[in-house]
Amino acid sequence: MAGRIEDYALIGDMQTAALVCRDGTVDWLCLPRFDSPAVFAGLLGTEEHGFWRMGPAHGPEGKPPPADRRRYRGDSLVLESEWDTPRGTVRVIDFMPPRDGAPQVIRIVEGVSGRVQMTSALRMRFSYGWVVPWVHKVDGRTVAVAGPDSVWLDTSVDTYGKDLTTYSDFTVRPGDRIAFTISWQPSHHQPPALAEPEASLEATEDFWREWVEHCTYHGPYRDAVVRSLITLKALTYAPTGGIVAAPTTSLPECVGGVRNWDYRFTWLRDAAITLSSLLRTGYREEARAWREWLLRAVAGDPENLQIMYGIAGERELGENELNWLPGYENSQPVRVGNGAAGQLQLDVYGEVTEALHLAHMTGLARNDYASVLQLKLIRWVEQHWDEPDEGIWEVRGPRRHFVHSKVMTWVAVDRTVKLIESGDVDGPLERWKDLRETIHRDVCEKGYDKERNTFTQSYGSQELDASLLLIPQMGFLPPDDKRVIGTIEAIQRELATEDGFVLRYPTSGADDLGVDGLEGEEGAFLACSFWLADDLAMIGRVEEARKLFEKLLSLRNDLGLLAEEWDPKLKRQVGNFPQAFSHVPLIDTALRLTASGAYGG
Repeated sequence: MAGRIEDYALIGDMQTAALVCRDGTVDWLCLPRFDSPAVFAGLLGTEEHGFWRMGPAHGPEGKPPPADRRRYRGDSLVLESEWDTPRGTVRVIDFMPPRDGAPQVIRIVEGVSGRVQMTSALRMRFSYGWVVPWVHKVDGRTVAVAGPDSVWLDTSVDTYGKDLTTYSDFTVRPGDRIAFTISWQPSHHQPPALAEPEASLEATEDFWREWVEHCTYHGPYRDAVVRSLITLKALTYAPTGGIVAAPTTSLPECVGGVRNWDYRFTWLRDAAITLSSLLRTGYREEARAWREWLLRAVAGDPENLQIMYGIAGERELGENELNWLPGYENSQPVRVGNGAAGQLQLDVYGEVTEALHLAHMTGLARNDYASVLQLKLIRWVEQHWDEPDEGIWEVRGPRRHFVHSKVMTWVAVDRTVKLIESGDVDGPLERWKDLRETIHRDVCEKGYDKERNTFTQSYGSQELDASLLLIPQMGFLPPDDKRVIGTIEAIQRELATEDGFVLRYPTSGADDLGVDGLEGEEGAFLACSFWLADDLAMIGRVEEARKLFEKLLSLRNDLGLLAEEWDPKLKRQVGNFPQAFSHVPLIDTALRLTASGAYGG
């Protein structure tokens, strides 16, 4: 059975990632890319769907207990897990070296004290647990083959097969270091080169140490910020610069429910806000790579901008259900692909334009086509801003005139007006200044409830929406505007949980369909809760903002990782994990609170 979502650690090579549970089990790994079919899919099913367990030979059926301690080695993605047993202490070091050839997962077992009997149990299942591979020996190496895929296991200890699983039983003493490596290779290629685990470990630690040295943030929340930055880097697909929203699919927003989505793609919104955080903490190369990815993804067809693309810019992301997988804690269906790719979400034009504007303002080397693209996007916005859409939350109900969407079209026009005013591009300045005013007036007249002194989710609605918290952050209205303050206070009253965390919007409950067209409820959305902390700081309630921020930090797992949401009833993380859209606002709020001097200690 899979662990709780927060029980997992992330390791990765910036092309794919694995999740390692507290008991030393790798329950999720897609090869060779983030969006490839999983080789280990036990996270969304059972052990029959693939896993790799490494730990003391202890407990029922040889399953090890949870590690007594685990941590990342310094500022890296190298994971250490330690077990104290009656016979001694053992450490397992898990990592994926930045790729230079075949993708690899390396596990080094190190004896610390005494004599500890260990077991490795490796059950490879291709195509999300559907396909049992042919496992055999080639020149002393174990290889699993099915169709186009092969995975090679290299280790110095003996292996044997039992119940369609590859086992190793061995004993470690103080100072022993025994390595296991799996490497993926197209099945029609020559075998991958033999791994060099110790050299790879040193190179991996060096890579992360050198990368973290570029971080320009040195405030009181540095540990949390650096861990979030490392996580965002791990979610970046190095060959193209695309950034996945999360490395998982179908981890539920409500345990046992249907709100299960595939997040292994590049949302323009998520990637744009990630870009802004990277730029503000010193990571210009990642920002440049993302801008180049964007230009390739939308090249030649900016008028048909998609809200998301594949990590290499693919447009076809068809959604399917894997009916052989029971889902995480029976949360069905398990989905791959994402049908929201075809939605109209007007806000993405604002997020993309804001990201390009920030890149320009921070001195990122000019790219003429980026400016041309921005002008083309605004010409499209000029013709379509007043249409209803599915909005930031990708509702699967009827389109509406979402207030946040309109605000972000204003942002798109506003940033382009500023670009023209800077003299870097030519455009119809007066016409677009008039357009900016028209959108602003439309939102204030149709999206604002005067009696309740709050903006609403959509024109004519009574519901609130946490995305309204972005109104002051985007500069649509100043923080001290009574309408902004009224909206913040209304969201605190109507969308906050008892713990002070924020729901995205009212959901339907158990029986009815709400604005999003889906059954059931969801947890508090962590990004929205960080937005509230930001807003509180902006309106001068800095101590309240700090307390909320530090309460949010306490929700991170022991390794500093966050999923998409927090279930206030179950008191656990829910949703895909780890989630870029949670770690980005963590960074942003830390920067804001540091600048304001609002921090404890």
